[in-house]
Amino acid sequence: MTGPQLDPNKLIARPPEPWRQRLIRSLLYGRNVDRAAKARARVGLAMIAFGGVYGIIAVRLIMFAVNGDTHAERRSTRDAIATARPDIVDRNGAILATDVKSPSLFSEPRRIIDKDEAVELLTGALPDLDGAEVRERIMSKKGFAWLKREITPQQQRDIHRLGIPGIGFLRENKRVYPSGAAVSHLIGLTNIDNQGIAGIEKWLDSNGLADLHRAGFASDRLQKPVELAVDLRVEHALRDELLKAKAKYSAKAASGLVSNVKTGEIVAMVSLPDFDPNNPKEAHDPDRINRLTTGVYEMGSTFKTLTLAMALDSGKANLNTMYDARYPLSYGKFKIHDTHPVPRPISLTEVFTFSSNVGAAKIALGQGVEAHKAFLKKVGQLDRLRTELPESAMPIVPKRWGELNTITIAFGHGMAVAPLQAVMGVNAMINGGLLIPPTFLKRTEEEAREIGKRVIKKETSDKVRYMMRLNAEVGSARQAEARAKGYYLGGKTGTAEKVVNGRYSKKQVLNSFTAVLPMDNPQFQVLVMLDEPKALPETHGFITSGWNAVPTGGNVIARIAPLLGLEPRFDLAPSDRLILATSKVTQ
Repeated sequence: MTGPQLDPNKLIARPPEPWRQRLIRSLLYGRNVDRAAKARARVGLAMIAFGGVYGIIAVRLIMFAVNGDTHAERRSTRDAIATARPDIVDRNGAILATDVKSPSLFSEPRRIIDKDEAVELLTGALPDLDGAEVRERIMSKKGFAWLKREITPQQQRDIHRLGIPGIGFLRENKRVYPSGAAVSHLIGLTNIDNQGIAGIEKWLDSNGLADLHRAGFASDRLQKPVELAVDLRVEHALRDELLKAKAKYSAKAASGLVSNVKTGEIVAMVSLPDFDPNNPKEAHDPDRINRLTTGVYEMGSTFKTLTLAMALDSGKANLNTMYDARYPLSYGKFKIHDTHPVPRPISLTEVFTFSSNVGAAKIALGQGVEAHKAFLKKVGQLDRLRTELPESAMPIVPKRWGELNTITIAFGHGMAVAPLQAVMGVNAMINGGLLIPPTFLKRTEEEAREIGKRVIKKETSDKVRYMMRLNAEVGSARQAEARAKGYYLGGKTGTAEKVVNGRYSKKQVLNSFTAVLPMDNPQFQVLVMLDEPKALPETHGFITSGWNAVPTGGNVIARIAPLLGLEPRFDLAPSDRLILATSKVTQ
């Protein structure tokens, strides 16, 4: 039996599929594709469509963020975060520089309804605003304009109460220096945009911080404090004693530093007059330069330390080699003489303790011009000294170096160097013979030895230590020894006549005293400089270094030695037994 049959006459014929639809279906699904495949394709199309919509929304959001109406405000906010700077701390963690948030006043001129009223209200709330300048900025067609950077919280509240449309505030990073002027020449300062413009602050920017700012990564929480070698306690003590000396001797300026002879670290550095980095206007005074790195000076008799070390290291002279310095040394129309000539031939050691210019000149001539020049270059005195501080000066060296130049440079005239440069050279003479570049960052002795360069033999260094200690026992450094008993210091004085109207002046001098302690195991060098000190009754009318820079150095050492971890030791043996005998050097 067969089932029901369909009546062909009752079948409804389907209309033919339009060719366009067949083409689209063929392109989308291919030929002979089932319904499941079609469903998956439709879901995929929907996902692509939604993804495209969300992508467009995301792009538009980014465009609004970057180029919207508040573009300048947002950019300024981002910049305020980006220009955050790391804290700068001393070797013990005391904060020397840090950021604080400070409000700044801005306007959006397009949103201000009554601009004349806005100018009147703002200048009334902030009397120090320049009305014409504020009007010019508010009347502009810009979307954003600064009106005043770094206002006080009270000023912010007063302006906020005015309720002026188009006037707003941004919190910016402002650099502050809790120690004020104490470390000003070392730390430097920043500009209104929190960018370093001097000192360690500028060094930070040139060593990657500026790049972090541009990339937007230098935020408050992404930066570790920068640890310096300076000890704030020592810095305060040094500055206090220099201020006292500057006032007492009516000096034009005073400066000093403390250096670790084994690492090259600068533990303290002061140059007076200084400035308060919280008040940047003071820094523009040309008299407030850093005399220790930016200034170059004839260092006077402190240079004899290098001259005598050169002779000892060459083997052409020893501590007992004799020199006739009884009479002035004539060279052409020039005469070199001693302030207090000794009426007999003197030994090389006595050239140092009597600070004989004639003796030093003869010692240098005995080495020869080229050897003298080569030695000074080897100990870093002929090239610009590079440290973390951007401010550095090129030494002034004779273009044509002849015998007369060697004669005068032997006792510290005719060549000018940065005082820090001279300190580096003296450090090498007493630390065993290693020339170690100075640094304002913390450095270990191991790191220093790796970068140090041997410039003299250890035996030569021992002899120099002996002479410097002997100078405190019987020579021009006696007053320092009297003020800092027990620290077994040694030192060398320098009195350099200044050039006035093309001639050396005996009344205007630059005095220096470089001291090292303790001489049996040198750890620190202290340099004190007084510019144009005046005579006092207690100095018996003298203005030479032994009467002002030396006692000042003694006062400094008495205060800072305990802070540096040095304990006084009394009843120590004289230099010939404690230094020469123990080092086993031949004189």
